[in-house]
Amino acid sequence: MDTKEILKKVRKIEIKTRRLSDHIFSGEYHTSFKGRGMTFSEVRQYQFGDDVRAIDWNVTARYNEPHIKVFEEERELTMMLMVDVSGSESFGTQNGFKKDIVTEIAATMAFSATQNNDKIGLILFSDEIELFIPPKKGKSHVLRIIRELIEFHPKSKKTDVAQALKFLSGVQKKKAIVFLISDFITEGYEHTLKIAAKRHDVTGVRVYDHREQQMPNIGMVNMLDAETGATQLVNTGSKSVRMQYEKYYDDKVQYFKETFSRCGAGAVSTRVDESYVTKLLGYFKAR
Repeated sequence: MDTKEILKKVRKIEIKTRRLSDHIFSGEYHTSFKGRGMTFSEVRQYQFGDDVRAIDWNVTARYNEPHIKVFEEERELTMMLMVDVSGSESFGTQNGFKKDIVTEIAATMAFSATQNNDKIGLILFSDEIELFIPPKKGKSHVLRIIRELIEFHPKSKKTDVAQALKFLSGVQKKKAIVFLISDFITEGYEHTLKIAAKRHDVTGVRVYDHREQQMPNIGMVNMLDAETGATQLVNTGSKSVRMQYEKYYDDKVQYFKETFSRCGAGAVSTRVDESYVTKLLGYFKAR
């Protein structure tokens, strides 16, 4: 993909996702995610009806009349987008690739954060950290993130969610709004998620294709593992083979749901042929 084509695609995604974030997500995002707490603003004289718990006793003693501390909600947030760029994200059927939907979701969330004047950072991961863009404000920064999501070519095709979460905990010390976007066809990340969710507001967004849920009965087929690159002759006509595959897939989905719930993190699942807008809005409103 040449530079002109990339810029054209960036612009197309910007127009679509900017409209969504402006008219749909901005309000929901603002109300769903609160600031990091209350920050000190000033000290003023006590007025009737003020909360006595806010009295500044040092200033009160100095001036011999009651004064209180005034606080403001700290609305500026940091959003971290953690995006799985492993080989399985390139899977797609007639409804498009998972990677395209993942890019749209990430871009929509980034523009929603920009509406709130928040910082946005990006972590692209496979079974290693492929790219880290530190949090920063501004439209040009968001466009850079979108460009990376479109054109980035990972070194590895495997997945390790635990490694990505460990990296997050190392680089992001202050509380952040974290969207971890993946198909989550993996396990072994409960411990690192538990640590990350204690400090950050984490939401897992599972993007999947309906063809992944069940193996079609089409006889003997050479199948390629997108993450290992290995091919294997599979008898899809065998009921036990199909059932074994379905159990493997269902186990991964169940692990995702139960793990995020146990760790106190949010979870959303959206199929590539469904409206991720409806799914995310439903999630925001339920918070």
